[in-house]
Amino acid sequence: MARIDRVLRSNLKLRHLQLLVALDQFRHLGRAAEFLSVTQPAVSKTLAEIESLFGVPLFVRSTRGTEPTAAGASVVRFARSVLAGYERTRDEIAAEASGASGRTSVGAMVVAMPVLLAQAVERLKERSRRATVLIDEGDLTRLLPRLRLGELDLFVGRLEPGYAAPDLETEPLYEDPMVAVVRPSHPLARKRAVRWADIAGAPCVLPPPWASLRVKLEQQFFAHGLHPPEDIVESASFLSQITFLHQRGAVAFMAHTVARHFERQGMLAVLRLGVPVELPPVGLITLRGQRVTPVTGLLVECLREVAG
Repeated sequence: MARIDRVLRSNLKLRHLQLLVALDQFRHLGRAAEFLSVTQPAVSKTLAEIESLFGVPLFVRSTRGTEPTAAGASVVRFARSVLAGYERTRDEIAAEASGASGRTSVGAMVVAMPVLLAQAVERLKERSRRATVLIDEGDLTRLLPRLRLGELDLFVGRLEPGYAAPDLETEPLYEDPMVAVVRPSHPLARKRAVRWADIAGAPCVLPPPWASLRVKLEQQFFAHGLHPPEDIVESASFLSQITFLHQRGAVAFMAHTVARHFERQGMLAVLRLGVPVELPPVGLITLRGQRVTPVTGLLVECLREVAG
């Protein structure tokens, strides 16, 4: 234990951490070497040096590439966390030196992007024009690990109760129900009252099978004595939804605020159909105990204002 403590506190260098993260990302000595702009023998030598410090193998080499061992996965998590803190500190110091107002990294779901986050960033820029906002779009399964590692300062999206944890602080902002949408020229866009039977017989873009919303939508078809659509594309991507709305005349389901925003731009039409599925509120997630940078705190204020 003392040896590992000494290695983590004193012996590991920044270049060691960068190499471990690169190996975990690319799972290949050659590609990691190319990314780091060094030779493959140099990568092998440095990895052997790190493993010698710990006294245990961190990666298993094979003809298929490299895979982290259990110990390797733990050290990689440590490396990512340290590098995230290093990058945040570097950016804050550089921003202060250049007269800028700092930088914040936000993980956002589609439900928060075009209205809530876009308007909040606009307000932030009005108050601090040189503040920089890095936005990483995705879902909770991808973004929460990055928040925990310190690679993100803030998450904005639906507060799925299944992801609640003691290390996370959540703040609900507003409810955002689901609606059905089509391209503006679709025949269903002109109907005064759309039925679930109309949707069941149409091409649809539905969430992936593992998404809780997929189950809730399929239950709506069963509740109306119908089978879910057979002609489907499975995707949680907004770009995929828009593409297949226009290319295939598909029906898709999205948050009310997002749909109304793009309806005003002429990109889609919201159907006159009630979609009574229960959804968690849209809100914020931060890591409990993590210091909030000034620009992150200002962005949170702007998000609250827009939601309010």
